[in-house]
Amino acid sequence: MEPFSCDTFVALPPATVDNRIIFGKNSDRLCDEVQEVVYFPAAVHDNLGEHLKCTYLEIDQVPETYAVVLSRPAWLWGAEMGANEHGVCIGNEAVWGREEVCDEEALLGMDLVRLGLERADTAEKALNVIVDLLEKYGQGGNCTEGRMLFSYHNSFLIADRNEAWILETAGKYWAAEKVQEGVRNISNQLSITTKIDREHPDMRNYAKRKGWWDGKKEFDFAAAYSYLDTAKMMTSSGRYCEGYKLLKKHKGNITFETMMEILRDKPSGINMEGEFLTTASMVSILPQDSSLPCIHFFTGTPDPERSVFKPFIFVPHISQLLDTSSPTFELEDLVKKKSHFKPDRRHPLYQKHQQALEVVHNNEEKAKIMLDNMRKLEKELFREMESILQNKHLDVEKIVNLFPQCAKDEIQIYQSNVSS
Repeated sequence: MEPFSCDTFVALPPATVDNRIIFGKNSDRLCDEVQEVVYFPAAVHDNLGEHLKCTYLEIDQVPETYAVVLSRPAWLWGAEMGANEHGVCIGNEAVWGREEVCDEEALLGMDLVRLGLERADTAEKALNVIVDLLEKYGQGGNCTEGRMLFSYHNSFLIADRNEAWILETAGKYWAAEKVQEGVRNISNQLSITTKIDREHPDMRNYAKRKGWWDGKKEFDFAAAYSYLDTAKMMTSSGRYCEGYKLLKKHKGNITFETMMEILRDKPSGINMEGEFLTTASMVSILPQDSSLPCIHFFTGTPDPERSVFKPFIFVPHISQLLDTSSPTFELEDLVKKKSHFKPDRRHPLYQKHQQALEVVHNNEEKAKIMLDNMRKLEKELFREMESILQNKHLDVEKIVNLFPQCAKDEIQIYQSNVSS
């Protein structure tokens, strides 16, 4: 099941520099699926009798939700990856194993990403939110828009300023591993083996009843719940192993730019091409010093090698992210009910990005000029963000429009190449 082969990474001190936790994810999806970058402010929900409509399911609302910035397939409610105002970041992965995947509509893993971000101010609290909702509502449903039916279980990498958690699921059963230093990544396979810090109370008994574990040897979650030979997990040629190698190569010197290089790496397969490709990417800086802001970079366009990582910082009164928000349709409910109608969900940045790539496709000189201008814009943004972290000074009036202005500057680069 190599399609939908997302990769999510985290690096913590001492693997990083300047006492920062660095989070990163590539979202690999169908090549024609548009991913938008959207912001939702914090909210108080007085009428708790009203239910919250997720992608397929209505669930109970909570009294308060936190501000979130999300990178998500434009057709659904949840998110592939995102962050909240408290510096919590979550990315999810499709995983398969011995436990049968349920096609019935329940909560998508992507719904659980957004719910964890909206309802938790630490990584471990987000884990609690996700496993509680998993127990109450289950996971399942089609994870694509249109005719193709595709369902899976989920793993999650959840990080905050202090630590990270790996949460891996098989139906309603789950195991979690706490990460406090070094590097860790997840891909499209179960990866928690014998280091299990939290678990579903019936997880071992269920494996024993199914004959996946004899109850005698040391319990290995990935070995029990999937078909993996975990002894060979770190030496195979799979993406999980390749991702770990890239993290290990830079261990001790990992910065946010290092993480972007890893996400742009094509020889390893991390930056995916073809029918399934990297449709969007995210990198976050989570300083352990709470007086410093967390900075979250999003592309909002396919192929990070040919995209710009644009920064977002949570401040009050954020301007709406219009250039990375997809159009909405009155036929939305019809679409979700498996209609064959597939609307055009391309947002302004996506449209200009794709137009520019078509123009420069057969013109090497134009392609080089455009890419040089993209990298120049990106480097300037990196310098500005590094200055904020080093000088501890935030110009709030400028930050309100930071991401929208970056998107406009990127669009300008594409327009100049299309018109020249």
